[in-house]
Amino acid sequence: MYGSAVRSAPLASLARPVVLVVVLATLAAGCAGSSGSGGAAAPVASHPEFWVDPDSPAARQVREWRAQGRTEDAELLRRIADRPVAHWPSGETDPGEQVGPVAGAASAAGRTAVLVAYNIPHRDCGQYSQGGAADAEAYRAWIDSFAAAVGAAKAIVILEPDAVPHTADGCTAPMHVDERFRLLSEAVDRLTRQPGTRVYLDAGNPSWIEDPERLADALRRSGIGRADGFALNVANFQTLEESADYGRRLSERLGGAHFVVDTSRNGLGPYEGGGESWCNPPGRALGTPPTTDTGDPLIDAYLWIKRPGESDGECRGGPAAGEWWPEYALGLARRAAG
Repeated sequence: MYGSAVRSAPLASLARPVVLVVVLATLAAGCAGSSGSGGAAAPVASHPEFWVDPDSPAARQVREWRAQGRTEDAELLRRIADRPVAHWPSGETDPGEQVGPVAGAASAAGRTAVLVAYNIPHRDCGQYSQGGAADAEAYRAWIDSFAAAVGAAKAIVILEPDAVPHTADGCTAPMHVDERFRLLSEAVDRLTRQPGTRVYLDAGNPSWIEDPERLADALRRSGIGRADGFALNVANFQTLEESADYGRRLSERLGGAHFVVDTSRNGLGPYEGGGESWCNPPGRALGTPPTTDTGDPLIDAYLWIKRPGESDGECRGGPAAGEWWPEYALGLARRAAG
């Protein structure tokens, strides 16, 4: 049965290597950030289980602003630069060229890296992040290269944000649904062949598919019984409390499956001003920093899966989806609790 098949060992107890973009211990040690109001500096928590990319867009921005004399803004932005965020390799090139260096750096530092596989055919239903692999065979080759590049490193892979929920909300054309389930299931199998890789299938967020029962069968058909669980709130703003409650209800329908929550931008919850509330909403804040210390046996980790400061799309004055937007990043950092 499903429940007995779920790979659900807690992340904190995992001795195998895993890929996650994490803060280098030497980089995190002694780091300080600013208060939410931009006042006196406050310590930035270290994340010893994760590797932090020292050359992320946020880290480069910190260096640039310091050189320009924007020292207060630079200190605030360290709330992003000094913390681990996921790496999303491009679907337009061989993912191994990006995944390999991330996996290698994380492994050399004795840390875990987080990666996102986001290249399913017919991705995002033609919206801001449209695209994806040209066809099923191209996707299989892409996933194979992705997994091979992880090697034996420790890695968490978030598998295909939106792909499963889009089958449940009618966005994915019916002619593509069965193929999508096959490709996701095959991707789970390929990725979990790597000894240190843990895989979480994306399951949307509480405001999207409000009845978790509608997702349960789609997740089963996508191979969650052979994965490590599911991911919630990727690139969204739902509160940690709402996400956790939704995750527990979904888990009940999946034999006790574990899950992770994206807390990158949910510090002040969702935007209530209407009009594409998920797309570069104003007034939002960073959420709980990445950690495996969740206090909940079903929640394996809080992760920053969406990279804070990277645009959701060309809305509200933002650049193209995935592009770095420094002033938006600064706002997220400034309004964060600490």
